[in-house]
Amino acid sequence: MVEKEIWVYLLAYNVIRLLMAQSALLADQVPRQLSFKHAVQLWTLWQAYRDTLAAASDMAALLALMAEQRVGRRPGRIEPRALKRRPRNFPLLMEPRTLARQEVRLHGHPKKAK
Repeated sequence: MVEKEIWVYLLAYNVIRLLMAQSALLADQVPRQLSFKHAVQLWTLWQAYRDTLAAASDMAALLALMAEQRVGRRPGRIEPRALKRRPRNFPLLMEPRTLARQEVRLHGHPKKAK
């Protein structure tokens, strides 16, 4: 079932990209300039009301609406998906271990460092 679900997501993604390509062709634009999120929102709204609308004329209107929302130029939009520093959950041990053990016995463990 997971494999089928992945295939459905890929199919839906490709359908939206196809609609964006058709919309860009009609509006004489580059498909990468159109907003994917806007196209998805219009498609879901159109699917909800498609029974009450005429199919051919509204499909052209849908494509025209998809071409209206553009994204700007985004040069150098590459960010590494990594943390700069590893989070530390505990403070550093700044005294001999035997003294730290005695301190824990007397006062309990210290709170986590933020």
